[in-house]
Amino acid sequence: PTREERFTRPPAPLPYTPQESKKMSAITSTFMTGAAVAAVSNGTRTEMRRTKASKATKKTSDSIWYGPDRPKWLGPYSDGATPSYLTGEFAGDYGWDSAGLSADPETFKAYRETELIHARWAMLGALGCIVPETLDATNNVPWFKAGALIFSEGGLDYLGSPSLVHAQSILAILGCQVVLMGAIEGYRVGGGPAGEGLDPLYPGGDYFDPLGLADDPDTFAELKVKEIKNGRLAMFAMFGFYVQAIVTGEGPYTNWLAHIADPQNVNGFVYATTFSP
Repeated sequence: PTREERFTRPPAPLPYTPQESKKMSAITSTFMTGAAVAAVSNGTRTEMRRTKASKATKKTSDSIWYGPDRPKWLGPYSDGATPSYLTGEFAGDYGWDSAGLSADPETFKAYRETELIHARWAMLGALGCIVPETLDATNNVPWFKAGALIFSEGGLDYLGSPSLVHAQSILAILGCQVVLMGAIEGYRVGGGPAGEGLDPLYPGGDYFDPLGLADDPDTFAELKVKEIKNGRLAMFAMFGFYVQAIVTGEGPYTNWLAHIADPQNVNGFVYATTFSP
């Protein structure tokens, strides 16, 4: 063609539409990107693919007992009296640590574990101190004399029933306690066939929470608070049982009956003024 024809001739039609052109551009871009990504590194091909970000499964509790706005030990006067390391992460954290015992995170974690284990034993112990004294089948024996029955001629019947536990050997009882408690503590810390990687303080699951009480995160958070609060009360109760046994020589149930019968003359103030070891 002549010079004039080259400038006046209409352009040749494209082999594809504008929409198809965009698709081709996208394909070309993807191919080039894939070629760049699939670079050779030490003779191996590295492949990359796009994945969706997984949603966080951990749910933060909205309970009033957690976080910076939780109730604190001085109530409305707690501003400035709460250490910065007490953030309300743990159940039962009221922001009180005057001695700074929990300033170190690892120490704080260890103290929390110790407190919770003692709280659970105290709740069981408080129940065990009260129930035998209320039963006629046990002759209303106080808790600090119940253990000595194992040395009696008939031995010790649990809850006054020989069909439950009829203990006659203190060595057998001691051996069973060492083995069972050692196995339980070892299982709690190291895990076992009921589940690996369980929380040593709140294992849960079918074996440790068969009723599913802690399936809901918010309910679980509330139960943690209730447990530690009741456990702390039980530890104080056990201390009170010790003092009552030393001062009055009687169990808590007998002391309670005497107090409600004559509250003005049978109370702690009367014993405080007359007690002599």
